[in-house]
Amino acid sequence: MTARQTRLRPGVMALYAAVGLSVALTGCGGGSDDARPQALPSRASSAASVSASVDPEAVEKAAVLAAYSAMLREQMAAYRTASAEGTELERYVTADALGQIRNDLARMREAGTVVRGELAHDPEVTELDMDAQTPTATLSDCVDLGRYETYDTKARKVIPLPTEQPLRYVMTATAQRWDGRWMVTGLDTRDGQTC
Repeated sequence: MTARQTRLRPGVMALYAAVGLSVALTGCGGGSDDARPQALPSRASSAASVSASVDPEAVEKAAVLAAYSAMLREQMAAYRTASAEGTELERYVTADALGQIRNDLARMREAGTVVRGELAHDPEVTELDMDAQTPTATLSDCVDLGRYETYDTKARKVIPLPTEQPLRYVMTATAQRWDGRWMVTGLDTRDGQTC
């Protein structure tokens, strides 16, 4: 099982080549109120809701969104210090995705860059396959770079986005359900759509 490799539009590639971030982490982050995981119903309320005909697909979609949002929050925490130390990324991403993140953090440390500000997002689950041997989900996320900055710690200045870089673009994420919990397996910005 491999995570899809992330690719960026040319403007994003130029920015992250300049600051040492790789394509796997472009559009990822968190830290705003939107990045907080959505809470699932408690056992008591779930039991009461079952009789009120709870939609099992809606419950799974909420769990996918919660895992994705938690991953974004932990990833942004790592980017703020260029280190995964003290984060819980392992709980929300597969080994392949975690390896990409660690490579990106190493590049950030080498370049002397960190992330500041907030990365807004508006994810939705667009596909859910609970009948697969390993249940899978696809998410579409409108990423907003309006309050997001890459900061050069050596020069002590913000590195501006390339002028051709849209502030809002679509990122696709994939997830799988392993041992009863959802894990992010890949991030992709290849479609180039704005939102």
